[in-house]
Amino acid sequence: MYKLTFALFVALVACAPAPQRGGGRARQTAQQQAAQVPQGISQATDGSMILDDTVNVNGLPIRFKIAAPADQFMAASGVPGAAATSPNGTMGVNVLLHGDGGQSFFDFPNQNVQANTMGVALLAPDPNLFWGGGQGLQRTDGVAHAQAVNDFIQTEMPQRVAFNNQAVSFTGVSGGSLMMSGFFIPAQMQNFPNSAVELNCGAMPPQVDFVNAATVMPQTRIHYQSTQSELQLLQGSIPQAVTAYEQLAADQGLTADQINTLQTVDNTPAGGHCEFDGQDFVSGVQTMLTSYSNVVQGGNGVVTGLGAPSNGQVLNGVVGNENLQFVGGRKRGAEDMVVKRWAQDIVEEDGDMTLLACDRVSC
Repeated sequence: MYKLTFALFVALVACAPAPQRGGGRARQTAQQQAAQVPQGISQATDGSMILDDTVNVNGLPIRFKIAAPADQFMAASGVPGAAATSPNGTMGVNVLLHGDGGQSFFDFPNQNVQANTMGVALLAPDPNLFWGGGQGLQRTDGVAHAQAVNDFIQTEMPQRVAFNNQAVSFTGVSGGSLMMSGFFIPAQMQNFPNSAVELNCGAMPPQVDFVNAATVMPQTRIHYQSTQSELQLLQGSIPQAVTAYEQLAADQGLTADQINTLQTVDNTPAGGHCEFDGQDFVSGVQTMLTSYSNVVQGGNGVVTGLGAPSNGQVLNGVVGNENLQFVGGRKRGAEDMVVKRWAQDIVEEDGDMTLLACDRVSC
């Protein structure tokens, strides 16, 4: 009986709010928890080197991960084997913006070099680790965050790694896709010629004035990837984004065939939010990133491991496919976009007792 009572006590304590001690100490935010995860230099799964560090951009703390062969790093980066003497390299870049809660930043699913493209992931400078701040479709800091992403790539990356600044592409995941489609593409894509964007499990129409659409739309590749049981919050916004960007391209004089070459959409897998493999958020996102070059970098459009009933071919032109058909999806919205499993193992010291940090996913 004593063992059972103690076990129940421990379980309740683990999910209880942090006690207010020492001047009203509050429970840590996701951003504060993330700061406890060590930064530094490590090795990617393909043998590349990963530089994990934080820099201040426009007054915002931008934590970043850059994965590239060691010899592509600048000597000032501190990466062993760094040999680049000029920031003007030959490798492209795939910059990933994670979903709400930061899971894909810590997973770093684009860390392996693919089609001569290095991987970069950026952590949202927001207490909740939401790209664009706010929540759901209301991204109240979208303008500032989009500017910070642009400025990081333009001014900070060249100090650390050599890359081709004419071959920068992007990946959004959930909330990161909302920030990309709502704010970054319309305001900042003018600075990235011949770019490509993969918008995974999230998208919305431009939320700010579009800058230089005449140049951006004819040369920007966009792919929307969703699932049949997407969150209902996004079942409306993704088709709206598809229609809005298709219209932007048509307004610049692009024909239906030209638009279908540049803009594609798919939601054939039967999984839920970001479960592209029909199983799980993390493995689903990894499935899409493993086939990134096949989707938006001139490949055959086949995503290996996509969940049934999909045949894996995702390159469906948006013209005529704007009205995506969904079969279900959870009615709740913004809170279901938050995935923060990485924080489950963070330990907080509280007096003489060690408490597991509790987040909205696990407790």
